[in-house]
Amino acid sequence: MEETAREMTLSGLAALLPGLDPSCGPVRLVAVDGHAGSGKTTLAGRLAERLGGAPVVHTDDLATHEEPFAWTGRLAGQVLGPLSLGRTAEHEVYDWTRRRFASRREVPAAPVVLLEGVGAGRAATRPHLALVLWLEVGRDEARRRGLLRDGPELAHFWTGWTRAEDAHFAVDPTRPYADLLVSQTAGGDGYTAVPGAAARAAATRRGDRP
Repeated sequence: MEETAREMTLSGLAALLPGLDPSCGPVRLVAVDGHAGSGKTTLAGRLAERLGGAPVVHTDDLATHEEPFAWTGRLAGQVLGPLSLGRTAEHEVYDWTRRRFASRREVPAAPVVLLEGVGAGRAATRPHLALVLWLEVGRDEARRRGLLRDGPELAHFWTGWTRAEDAHFAVDPTRPYADLLVSQTAGGDGYTAVPGAAARAAATRRGDRP
């Protein structure tokens, strides 16, 4: 993946994605991962916009209060299976207020589909991914942003979520397998992406300069 061997802006990243090899049937499935509160939804939304409205699958729609990270079965059956056959997927959407799956959402087999959420780049999904992006916001800063966004009434929820997130990343980390590390910047189009460990390792295997 020669394109990942240099620093790029959000515009450059958006231009890169359609040229990747398909990874899930005809779809280039791209994971946007990072700590809760790091800004993954915003990044995925901005990429989707630059790609002309690429579909975005949010892992929060597949997770539940009781099983915040046990969504891989629903993802595989309801999303990855149909997309791998070039068909429109349709998945259940969890309502975090009503505490049950209350609606459904279609995901067309577009050239690029973004999978956004904590653990989106986990081991179970990586065989189906064309690229893994990790948003470079530290755990504590991400949690501070999340608490600020959600308000003090959700502080108890955040305590439980942070515990579950820490446990997940302790056994199934994403950052060491990220192709690109994405940082927020004050200038330009707001983001800069540089090669992650996975891209550097691939460059080394090819004999390229990382």
